[in-house]
Amino acid sequence: MTYKFDIIKHRKTYLLIALAVMVVCVVSLVWQGLNLGIDFKSGTRLDISLAPNAKIEKAREALEEMGYKNPNIRIGGTNNEIVIFRVDKPLSRQDIQKIKAKFQETFNLTPKVQEQRVDPIIGRELASNAIKATVIASLCIVVYVAFRFEWRFGVAAVIALLYDSLFTIGMFSLLRLEVDVVFIAAVLTIIGYSINDTIVIFDRIRENMETMKPKNWEDLAKVVNVSINQTLTRSINTVLTVAFAAFALWLLGGESIANFSLALLFGLISGAYSSIFVASPLWIGWKWKAMQKKKGEPVAAE
Repeated sequence: MTYKFDIIKHRKTYLLIALAVMVVCVVSLVWQGLNLGIDFKSGTRLDISLAPNAKIEKAREALEEMGYKNPNIRIGGTNNEIVIFRVDKPLSRQDIQKIKAKFQETFNLTPKVQEQRVDPIIGRELASNAIKATVIASLCIVVYVAFRFEWRFGVAAVIALLYDSLFTIGMFSLLRLEVDVVFIAAVLTIIGYSINDTIVIFDRIRENMETMKPKNWEDLAKVVNVSINQTLTRSINTVLTVAFAAFALWLLGGESIANFSLALLFGLISGAYSSIFVASPLWIGWKWKAMQKKKGEPVAAE
């Protein structure tokens, strides 16, 4: 069997790239953290609908005149017609009415105000449940892949999933995008998609291992390279198809699903990379060491 792309030859470079990306993401998370949405923090979020292309400077001045120092606001909506104002405390009905009246005076129209409020207990519970859901999903994947293939496949797959999740979360940290419950749904969707792509490659590796029966490093590298090349077209086509759909949702889907769609795009990019350039190179290193130990030979440098 022949192959076009020698992935294993440059595996250390690909793994170093992945490691560098993870370091950048971790530094961003430690340095500036996440821009947590109202779902994970106590407080109130107001979506104030105004005219298209609303001026954020006028909105900020209006809120500052009401006593809100350095108000946390941004513009959203398809036509930039929504002022999104978030405050880390519950606002009373009277407070909201005053804000509505102030915006009516400032923009000379009657704004429509949507309110979202979360108390501290619910915020902590949502954050805890989100972490639990991600951990449970990862553990189930390890168990399934280890049972279906072998434990090395399972560990390599979860490390690749960790890279995908960290890349997506890190990008949201770097860009200061809001993280809410919908974002957690996007991360879990990414995990499901990425593991599917990784399992396709691993399944082909397993099949080729049975037919090619590698005896040395060159044979083992050939098995992995052939397997990746055989599934490469399928992986690229799948990623592009889903990426086009996610991009269209981000471009035209509106404010409510914009971050979900963007998270999917980040996850699709990292998932395609990790399935090909992270999971398989990690597995072959561990497999080669296991083969050497089984023969009772010292582990040679590849």
